[in-house]
Amino acid sequence: MKKDIILAGVGGQGILSIAAIIGTAAVKAGLFLKQAEVHGMSQRGGDVQSNLRISDEPIASDLIPIGKADLIISIEPMEALRYVPMLSSEGWIITNTTPFINIPDYPAKEAILGEIGKQPGNVILDAEAAAKKIGSVKCANVVILGAATPFLGLSYYQIEDAIRVMFGRKGEDVVKMNLDALKAGSELAKQQLHQTR
Repeated sequence: MKKDIILAGVGGQGILSIAAIIGTAAVKAGLFLKQAEVHGMSQRGGDVQSNLRISDEPIASDLIPIGKADLIISIEPMEALRYVPMLSSEGWIITNTTPFINIPDYPAKEAILGEIGKQPGNVILDAEAAAKKIGSVKCANVVILGAATPFLGLSYYQIEDAIRVMFGRKGEDVVKMNLDALKAGSELAKQQLHQTR
């Protein structure tokens, strides 16, 4: 088993929390893990990106070669598009539809989503809307993670357990909200995948 995952978004969207959840699940499953992070201008709404490599064999490098990523998980659509050259021909993009407009000449959302939609493997969903239904837009990142669960090489239950570990100290309400967000994202992805078959 080997998964090369690129996590992308804007500072403050919870990219590093997603990395920590996946990493916790992988380590608990006895897998090898390497991670490299680029924070950029994250405190000013700049891009945040993380390479996450998981394998059942030792991993030499923490960087994913161009054209070799199995998965791009993004909380911001233009950030997803930025990393398309990293994606393998069989890879998947999981992204949010809601843009974080942090530059004056931000492209039209429809154009960005159209380009992402040209990729053979894609799940595009409104994570903010799903998170608001759950009770907090702050869990939009976990909605996106839920949509990515079919492609991680880890079981849904392993990701659930990692959420309990990561958020347990914040109390049962926070754990439940994040588990609900995970489930919402997973169900939205299943609906999309079912419709495209």
